[in-house]
Amino acid sequence: MRLYRQPMKSLTAFFCSAELMTAFVNQAAVIGTNVPAKPLTAERVANLPEWKSYLETSLSQKAADQKFFHDEMVAHHLTNAVLPHAVHNAKGLALNDPDTWYHGLDARRVADNVVSFQTPAGGWSKNTDFTRTPRQPGELFGAENVSDHAVLGDFDKPDDLHWNYVGTFDNDSTTTELRYLAKVIAADKNSPADAAYVKSFEHGLDYIFNAQFPNGGWPQVWPLQGGYHDEITLNDDAMLHVVEFLRDVSSGGNEFSFVTPELRGKAAAGWKRGLDCLLTAQLKVDGKPTAWCQQYDEITLQPASARNYEMPALTSSESATIVLFLMQLPDPDAKTVAAVHAACAWFKKTEIMGKKYTGTGAGGRMLVDDPGNGPIWSRYYEIGTDRPIFGDRDKSIHDDVNEISKERRKGYGWYRDTPKRVLEHYAKWAKQHPQT
Repeated sequence: MRLYRQPMKSLTAFFCSAELMTAFVNQAAVIGTNVPAKPLTAERVANLPEWKSYLETSLSQKAADQKFFHDEMVAHHLTNAVLPHAVHNAKGLALNDPDTWYHGLDARRVADNVVSFQTPAGGWSKNTDFTRTPRQPGELFGAENVSDHAVLGDFDKPDDLHWNYVGTFDNDSTTTELRYLAKVIAADKNSPADAAYVKSFEHGLDYIFNAQFPNGGWPQVWPLQGGYHDEITLNDDAMLHVVEFLRDVSSGGNEFSFVTPELRGKAAAGWKRGLDCLLTAQLKVDGKPTAWCQQYDEITLQPASARNYEMPALTSSESATIVLFLMQLPDPDAKTVAAVHAACAWFKKTEIMGKKYTGTGAGGRMLVDDPGNGPIWSRYYEIGTDRPIFGDRDKSIHDDVNEISKERRKGYGWYRDTPKRVLEHYAKWAKQHPQT
């Protein structure tokens, strides 16, 4: 048995050993072992001029960022860096309050904090509370982002524990800060402080432009950090949020009316290149478009791994949000229309009925029978067979979620229902855009 059908056969060796594959005999089993993604290196881009220039820019910017911090420590006679306050995901930045709120002192105080935490490259870190105080000399740009489970050999263990996620699109970072600044700017264009906010916003746009790969994708972290962070990252909609943000900026509508025509034009070019990359990345199996993966090799656009338990696979949730975005486009071209029809056919094919992922007792969360429930979808599907697959901390790949460790069953969303909403919208969309 193999994990992929032709033409994906070469990917079988990518993360599965022959011994483990032959051990699978119509029963739950360990079916493979995950292997690390390939970072962007000088060796890989030696004969690719655009990519070589991109890597050199990244390395130069990383050196500049680190020099800024080193010089700051020296100038203030500091010997130990300080971690800022942490918060998970939301960062306390409100994006849905009434317009009048962004005119107030509290909103502008937070905006000052946001500007102070902007990296020299122009981005922001993640999981950092920007609502308390401005960044102080010697304070790192981001909170502690190293997993408690990371040990030597883990894909998630950074090369430098003290320089991690310094500028990222993960967990809605950078795009959230820029949207927040835009709302504050739009609330009072005549405030003297707005000049600093506009400068920060434009620097953040340059960060996004510089981080975009030659093929239109975006990494998770920029300047590049190495490991899976260099991959084109669709996980948690990281790249999609960048595409959506640039689209909104390019329109010049609502809070983005202050953006100059030149920057709107660059944003338009950026999001359209990103859209082309997304459409190209839709995985074909046996020549037939299916869905999307969470990570792709930045150069080859082949499915790639991320953390120990995140193997190359088709993924339901990120594919669903991409399709929702594609269905929002007012005048989709033939390639976009075909991508939506193909993905929705894949959602119908892979839906799971009569099951529920639940439980908080001693045994932890489990997949159990629940007649009448559904549809739900596995987070990951094996490329070529479309069977659900699951990863664990030890890099093992399983075909039964109930066989992975309790810690991973509890701490990860192995089943989703996002495609259900997609199929509901698709029923109307398909009538307006019939398949040819």
